[in-house]
Amino acid sequence: MPSFYVDVAIKLTIGLLSLAIVINISGKGNLAPTSASDQIQNYVLGGIIGGPIYNSNISVVQYSLILVIWCILILVLKWIKTNNMFAKKMLDGGPMLIVNQGKLIVENCRKAGLNAHDVAFKLRANNVHYVHEIKRAILEQNGQFIIVKYGEQNPKFPIITDGQVQKDVLEIIGKDEAWLEETLEKQGYKNIKDIFLAEYEGGEILVSEY
Repeated sequence: MPSFYVDVAIKLTIGLLSLAIVINISGKGNLAPTSASDQIQNYVLGGIIGGPIYNSNISVVQYSLILVIWCILILVLKWIKTNNMFAKKMLDGGPMLIVNQGKLIVENCRKAGLNAHDVAFKLRANNVHYVHEIKRAILEQNGQFIIVKYGEQNPKFPIITDGQVQKDVLEIIGKDEAWLEETLEKQGYKNIKDIFLAEYEGGEILVSEY
C-alpha cells in the first residue's frame, strides 16, 4: 500500500513539472483558454494527469513517456499555428463581425452557432439593449463580444501578425489589402513577411519588424 502512494506522488510531481515547463515554453503564462485548441489541450491534459496517476498498471516510465509525447505535440501545434495562418484559422478561428453599422449580420451569427437569444443575451451582458445602438460588435475566439458604439474608436486588432495579413480584421475596420500595401509602402515597408506585428490606430499603422 505505501508503494501505491509513492507511485502516485511521483506521477503527480512529474505531471506538475511537465505542465510548468510547457506553460513557460509556450509563452502562455497560464491555462486560461483563449481558443478552441487551448480548451482541447486542457481537456487532454486533465485526462493524462488524472487517469494514469491512480492506475498502477501504468508505470512511472510509461506515464513520463506519455507526458513527453503530449509536450511535443503541444509545441509542434504552437509552431504550426505561428507559421501557418490557414492552419491557425482552421484550429482557432478568428474574430467575426456580428453587427455592422447598427445592422445584425445574421449569416455570421449562424456561422458562429449563435441564435437570436444568444446574441440578445451577449448584448445585454454588455449593457446594450438595441442592435441599432452599435457601430460594430465582434465575436472573439473565446466567445466574448467586443462592442463599439457610435462615437467610440474601432477596437485595436492587429492587422498583420507573424508576416500574415489578417483579412478578417481588415474587413472589420472597413479596409482592404490594396489599402494596406499602399499605406505600408508609404511608410517604407515593402514586404509584409518582414513585419512581426502591425496595428491600426487612428488611421495610422504601427509596425514592429522582425
